Amino acid sequence: MKRTLITLAALALALVSVKAQPVVTQADKDRAAALVKQMTLEEKCKLISGQREEFYTFPVERLGIPEVLMADGPQGVRAIGRTPTNSTYYPCGIALAAAFNPSVAAGVGTGIGYDAKARGVGIMLCPGVNIYRSPLCGRNFEYMGEDPYLASETATQYIAGMQKQGVMATIKHFALNNQEYDRHAVSSGADERTMNEIYFPAFRKAVEQARVGAVMTSYNPINGQHAAENSWLINDNLRKWGFEGFVMSDWVSTYTPIGCAMSGLDMEMPNGYAMNYKTLKPLIDNGVVPESVIDEKCIHILQSFIAYGFLDKPMKDSSIPEDYDVSRQLAYQAAVEAPVLLKNDGVLPIKGGKILLVGPNADYVTFGGGSGAMHPLKKYEVTLYQGLCNLGKKYNVILRNGIPGNEAELKSVNTIIVAAGFNKNTEKENSDRKYALDKDQENLIDEAVATGKKVVVVVYSGGEVDLSKWGDKVNAIMMAWYTGQEGGRALADILSGKVSPSGRLPFTFWGSLEKNPTTPFYHKAVLDESVYTKHEPGRYASRHAKYPFADYGEGVFVGYRGIKHFGVEPLYPFGYGLTYSSFAYSDASVAKVADGYEVCFTLANTGQCEATEAVQIYVAPQSPSIIRPERELKGLAKVKLAKGAKQVVKVLLPMDSFKYYDIFSHDWVLDPGAYNIEVAASATDIKLSTAITVE
Repeated sequence: MKRTLITLAALALALVSVKAQPVVTQADKDRAAALVKQMTLEEKCKLISGQREEFYTFPVERLGIPEVLMADGPQGVRAIGRTPTNSTYYPCGIALAAAFNPSVAAGVGTGIGYDAKARGVGIMLCPGVNIYRSPLCGRNFEYMGEDPYLASETATQYIAGMQKQGVMATIKHFALNNQEYDRHAVSSGADERTMNEIYFPAFRKAVEQARVGAVMTSYNPINGQHAAENSWLINDNLRKWGFEGFVMSDWVSTYTPIGCAMSGLDMEMPNGYAMNYKTLKPLIDNGVVPESVIDEKCIHILQSFIAYGFLDKPMKDSSIPEDYDVSRQLAYQAAVEAPVLLKNDGVLPIKGGKILLVGPNADYVTFGGGSGAMHPLKKYEVTLYQGLCNLGKKYNVILRNGIPGNEAELKSVNTIIVAAGFNKNTEKENSDRKYALDKDQENLIDEAVATGKKVVVVVYSGGEVDLSKWGDKVNAIMMAWYTGQEGGRALADILSGKVSPSGRLPFTFWGSLEKNPTTPFYHKAVLDESVYTKHEPGRYASRHAKYPFADYGEGVFVGYRGIKHFGVEPLYPFGYGLTYSSFAYSDASVAKVADGYEVCFTLANTGQCEATEAVQIYVAPQSPSIIRPERELKGLAKVKLAKGAKQVVKVLLPMDSFKYYDIFSHDWVLDPGAYNIEVAASATDIKLSTAITVE
């Protein structure tokens, strides 16, 4: 059965590259405009809002415009309307980024596309691509790390996989939604260059390359203006990138009818709190809001629906089973490439023996909360305990709530695995989380260490956790993220050595909050929960944060970009991750080609087992014309090699790799001069470096 599933999964991934991507054509625009001419103002006002408490758009049945069903979320099809549905649960966004392999994200997008079509869902409200600044952000698990290049490549392939199945993707949350505390009120303050170099690229690439169908605005104000009502954000940026889809608000993130009507927002979700017939008609009658503005919103929505065939065929595809074996295998492939091995003193891989498994996530398929929560197919979800038990008779796995007090029980134990971390109640939407594990988990790890046995800690989390009290004491640490319904099987395969770990950190693991360059700015706004007036989201709700601004004072030096600039060394750098083998890099060269520079080098597996290396290509300006980071990631290659094998690897760096955003021309500008092209295993582990001059 496993061989069949792998074949089917390979076929699904192949389909990603050959299916047509829906694109809005002139014919679609003309048809949409003709329909809008036939609509009444009341019908138009309904179309630009959702149906209350549901995930459907309003239909105009007399014109053949159906209601279209949307669904959360980034890890799978979460619900049908307001009704939870069991569906394939895929690894979370931070896990996809940690795979350092955009084709894995394409596979997940493909699988979610299948699952959506099987349930009649036309629009998926994913992916989320807000940049990781601080580990405190409650939604980091949904997003794709700190680096704009990695996030862009991952998100673009995810979107392509989904949309090539005829299911519209929605990239979110536009923009600068990098914290969850009081997200309606705290204004994200960033300069134009920082936004364009760090926080906009994933959205822009989704528009320009993946032709994403929809964009969702964020809750927060940006430099004082709420995203859904921010014309500069939508009209002066998003639309100028060539976006031809429609812009929707996040749920209950609108405040004024005029602001929403004139900002470029096309659809208010989940209902017309601000944009409805009653509020808009007098504004139109009095000439405050031109009716042509409402027409344009409707055209954006309808031309997108037409391009995806929503007006011409059922959105439900009965030929695809809701319980799809291809989807399960795609979930496994992502889960097995995502975990990051941070520490290993030789205890891993575990080749057999008696294993004591403890911790809150030992026999539970965990996930983050909010719109990223999932309801997996119960008969297929594999916990870590089940995955270890399925390894075979060589492994005697004992599940306990805690460390046994009876020494006789511990005498024959070879290894203790502590399954720690967060869950839907502690890492979630609409609140930020703590940096450290809870005291009970830290005490459990201490008790495991006190036994004198080998201790492996598996951490389920959307970001960095505090290791200061126990990291040095344990023998191995694995970042498991939220790896989906197949996570237990994938982790067991890695822990046992069936598969060498190949995930890499998609963010800088600083080792303390104090080292993180964003901390002085992030904390000022959100660390002290007591300074906020609590409120329930709703129409025109007042906001009264004592510190209403989150200044992005670190600028473009977020994450690994700030290591040299701020003079701080991380505990584990961006791009870091151990395998069970070793690799040698040699023979680097860089050649000018028509569309950029081609980097070529030889990679050899010099270890004792088959393994995969996540190669990173950094561009390092030597005499930049403006202040720039020491190096920036601009290329990736994930290479699997058998023991003793070697391979010549080639990576293209387009000319965009040498540009910076110029605040005077409001555009990207090539920065000519000397650069080092660095072939690396992490942001601080440079294996090869070649100097070039860019002209």
